[in-house]
Amino acid sequence: MANLIEMMLSDKIITKEAVSALVRSRPPKKVSIANLIHEEMLDQEKAESYLVKKVREGVITLDQLEKIEGIDIAHIFQTVAKELHVQYVDLDDMDIDMHLFSKTPYRQLIKYNTMPIEETDISILVAFSDVLDMAARDALQRIFPKKPINIAIARPSQIRKRLQQLELTESIKGLIDEIREDLIQAGSDEQTDESPAVLQLIDIILKSAIISRASDIHVEATEKNCMVRDRIDGMLRQSFIFDRDIFAPLSSRLKLLANLDIAEKRKPQDGRFSATITGKEFDFRVSTLPTLFGESIVMRILDKTKVLIRLEDAGMSKTSYDRFSEAIKVPFGIVLVTGPTGSGKTTTLYGALNAIKDVKDKIITVEDPVEYQMNGIQQVQVNAHVGLGFADALRSILRQDPDKVMIGEIRDHETLRIAIQAALTGHLVLSTLHTNDAVSAINRILDMGIESYLVSGSLVAIQAQRLVRKICTYCKKEYIPSERLLSEIREYLPEEPVFYKGEGCKECQQTGYMGREMISEVLPVSETLSRMIAAGASKDEMEKQAIQEGFVSMFEDGINKALAGETTLDEVYRVARL
Repeated sequence: MANLIEMMLSDKIITKEAVSALVRSRPPKKVSIANLIHEEMLDQEKAESYLVKKVREGVITLDQLEKIEGIDIAHIFQTVAKELHVQYVDLDDMDIDMHLFSKTPYRQLIKYNTMPIEETDISILVAFSDVLDMAARDALQRIFPKKPINIAIARPSQIRKRLQQLELTESIKGLIDEIREDLIQAGSDEQTDESPAVLQLIDIILKSAIISRASDIHVEATEKNCMVRDRIDGMLRQSFIFDRDIFAPLSSRLKLLANLDIAEKRKPQDGRFSATITGKEFDFRVSTLPTLFGESIVMRILDKTKVLIRLEDAGMSKTSYDRFSEAIKVPFGIVLVTGPTGSGKTTTLYGALNAIKDVKDKIITVEDPVEYQMNGIQQVQVNAHVGLGFADALRSILRQDPDKVMIGEIRDHETLRIAIQAALTGHLVLSTLHTNDAVSAINRILDMGIESYLVSGSLVAIQAQRLVRKICTYCKKEYIPSERLLSEIREYLPEEPVFYKGEGCKECQQTGYMGREMISEVLPVSETLSRMIAAGASKDEMEKQAIQEGFVSMFEDGINKALAGETTLDEVYRVARL
């Protein structure tokens, strides 16, 4: 912001010498608030006080304030609100009253970038992106003539994001009205399930999620509303929000599609259905859970035509890829992939199977559910209803004379013991486990009651992984992290580190991210480590030995990806900082 720098020079907040020093540095640095604070040419508290003053005077708008890097924006917004004697609201944490929104002309909200939030007996709370805009205040007061409006400050980007989400809801207003009419005529939720409007609404929700690259759809009842959220690149994003009365017919119809009992609302249920969206066939795994305000319905989207990711395209660093590839080529032993739910473990296992499958080998998998169908591999789906669990299936698999076995997940002591016995008797076993890092997997196996000599003799390698969001290539730009953050990771950085982030654009739906990539750490179990496991060495001792053997932690791998401009430091800290 050139004008802001000029103002600060004019008001003697910064000096010409400081600006010149940035320009003369090698390489030259951009003249910005972030760089001035980073180079200790500007005190952060002084900068924040100055910006608050300029907002109060109407010289700087809240929109312009949001674009300034290197300062705590939330703190400034709170200070501005306090000095103007109004409330500060974080819209990401607010349950917007949809009934109130439906009373307000959408064009007016867009024009003034305002958002009515909640109504009490005596007033209506409205968030403004510019609290000094008297025309906006008057316009909103005319919409609600019977009650005074209370002014609140919210980040302009949050208001815009909420209005964009509500635009979808506005566009299907006719469908919502039809559902309400059917509700009145039918007199009960069960009969309204047959309403064509409900089916159309479900079709729009599914189509919107597919187009947005969502992996899951969450339909939830809140105290005031019915909310639909999509999980895109691992993060939930609100896509639709309806009045509370729409939840009953919507949830009942979804349960009917998944062959669930619509009358049962006190117990969790699981089902599935298929649908063709945009010319492709998708499976939807449906899970319901009773909650305080109704039921939470989650649909996992499984693309039947999804192309299997090759191991070399999974996003591993060269070191991790080489070590993991070497591990899966051994004739027998157990190779584990660890990480939290949704970290891409199953995809990695499929990539590994794809890399090692051979017509000479019999490969059998046991999964829950089978997500990819692979040629030349025998795939078994777990079915608890008929007594076919992981351990039961694994016992039968070993009588089928396999060479390689893939277990979707090791959940209990019995499955783990059979897997290790299989590894010790000449089979290559690939499986997943839930642990935070690679070394922790060893302790987890021992804690599950497996003898240390069996673990040391069977383990070949452990890979721990997470998925980080990739920076959107359409709005990618350089930025300077805070000095506090840089000081924490100085040991991993080169002399002049350059970091990037996405500003947010239409392509990435204003998030700054598009797609996901893996960060990982691979721990090959060497002879030395094997002896240490058998001898009962501590986690710290094993970590030190692994580092001596060239082990690169997942956090360091993430920092390297941030330096390469593939992801951001914020993402690495979000998923990999222990």
